[in-house]
Amino acid sequence: MSTTSQKHRNFVSEPMADKPVTALAGIGDRLGHSLTEQGYDKAYVVLGQFLLLRKDSELFCYWLKDVTAANSKQADDCAQCLKDWCDAFL
Repeated sequence: MSTTSQKHRNFVSEPMADKPVTALAGIGDRLGHSLTEQGYDKAYVVLGQFLLLRKDSELFCYWLKDVTAANSKQADDCAQCLKDWCDAFL
């Protein structure tokens, strides 16, 4: 069984509201800055991209790596965080 980070658990435990993109698991300051520069400044905007990709974690990971140069672990952590949030709130 895989474990999740405290950041992941915190994000998934409550509604998204107006959280910054860096609240997402796998997204630190460097990736957050890269996303913000490209217009993805809030977690809900990244969620929108995840939903546009039909909640396909593999496609989302490819997109995130392309847009931010995230590594596989960062992309996987972010995708799992969004998937778990969707499972809890949508």
